Amino acid sequence: MTAVTLFTGKDGVLKKCKANGHAGFSKRGQDIVCSAVTMLLRTAMQFLSRNKDVTLEADTSSRGTLAFCVEVKDGNPEAVSCLKFTADFLREGFVSLSKDYSENVSFEEVAEAGN
Repeated sequence: MTAVTLFTGKDGVLKKCKANGHAGFSKRGQDIVCSAVTMLLRTAMQFLSRNKDVTLEADTSSRGTLAFCVEVKDGNPEAVSCLKFTADFLREGFVSLSKDYSENVSFEEVAEAGN
């Protein structure tokens, strides 16, 4: 199973996302669920990497692990909006994927407490 965790700030801004494990839907190289997880995360990372006001650090060091952390430089409001949108995008994608493939993907969101 692939476990996906989305970390957001108290204002809904994306802080970090990580995925660990293998979906186990099909054999390696043909697993559509693993591909879906990878494409959601890679698309988000590529989108964020193009924003000059966002710092992105990624960990793709081992097979079965994909994680990244993001931070807004100098509190730029447009970059903050970008991170809110990206959190919403990832949440929608992973909620849908975990419902359709509940034996292969789990999704959890960890949100900072407060206003």
